[in-house]
Amino acid sequence: MPLNTRVERLIKEVPNFPKPGILFKDITPIFSDPELCGDITAHIANTFRGVDAVAGIESRGFFWGMGVAQYLEVPFVPIRKAGKLPRKTIGQAYSLEYGDAKLEMHDDAIQQGWKVLIHDDLLATGGTAEAAARLISFIGKVAGFSFIVELEKLAGRKRLSNFGVPVDSLISYP
Repeated sequence: MPLNTRVERLIKEVPNFPKPGILFKDITPIFSDPELCGDITAHIANTFRGVDAVAGIESRGFFWGMGVAQYLEVPFVPIRKAGKLPRKTIGQAYSLEYGDAKLEMHDDAIQQGWKVLIHDDLLATGGTAEAAARLISFIGKVAGFSFIVELEKLAGRKRLSNFGVPVDSLISYP
């Protein structure tokens, strides 16, 4: 059975979460299948071989981001909400539908010119991934984006196309 079919079978839809009118795509049932988790890790890693680091966006981007980094034997870079990292950071502000936010990473997390894969669980509008890419671009180069789920109607892929790098998602919903 194809990987995307195996993944999609386990995603649960939760109506009205986190607020009324939202149909939430819950990926946590995938965690009950360690073989599938390993296959997802291998898929992402094999799609983006040759990167110097993998950056995971807080917090669900940590689920596979760390595993992909280990698989590729490259550093993992946590990208977190402002004020969550203990040492000197660099940051990137961005706008959300309900206000402004800021992402940060340690200022020594990557080296000049490194090619960095950015991973998160879900691609919706692309705003958070775009902010992460701008943050990485201060020091390194964005090598690509990987997601488990993509919500096509929110056009995040189009927003990320400005970076001119591959965007991979295992499951796409219209």
